Amino acid sequence: MNLTVAAIGTDVGKTVISAILCQAFKADYWKPVQAGDLQHSDTDKVKELVSFPAFQTHAETYRLTQPMSPHAAAQIDGIHILPTDFSKPDTQGRPLMTELAGGLMVPLSSTYLTIDLIQDLGDPVVLVINSYLGSINHSLLSLELLRQRNISLFGVIFNGKTNPQSRDIILQYSGVRVMADIPHAAALNRDFVKTHAKNIAQRLIISDI
Repeated sequence: MNLTVAAIGTDVGKTVISAILCQAFKADYWKPVQAGDLQHSDTDKVKELVSFPAFQTHAETYRLTQPMSPHAAAQIDGIHILPTDFSKPDTQGRPLMTELAGGLMVPLSSTYLTIDLIQDLGDPVVLVINSYLGSINHSLLSLELLRQRNISLFGVIFNGKTNPQSRDIILQYSGVRVMADIPHAAALNRDFVKTHAKNIAQRLIISDI
């Protein structure tokens, strides 16, 4: 199945989680907007972490030079991001993991937000949550926004060091499904990705990891 990997904010681990999900679902990877780090993009990082033989990545729709909000990075690069430019790549029937940039309300242009792109893509969302001061608020607001927009939530993944009190209250108020708790990686490599992909596959009863 196709899934969209979103997050409650920036730098919460979407790329690592995307790699794990690609491994678990035997899925292709696509990041529609890459802002900054073009010499070692998120696509490059996922290529290094996913190890099943048929894995493929797809070119970004927009590659922006500056590591900032896409709407601002696009202005600097003299580009106008258009909703009509986004088209899911042809995966030849394989599942697709789409990794977004930043949080749900990140602007791609003055009239188009990341949440709008999610709706246009039409795939269920995996929301990545990281524990930091303010993460409860950001998590519950993100989950509420998905509900308001009638966007299907496949589940949430807690990434990195988890605060049990934060985790419990988020789940108490939201009632969402937890797909996995992924610890901080002392060594981020293919073995780490394979181990946690296998755990997710067993939990969700996905075969052929």
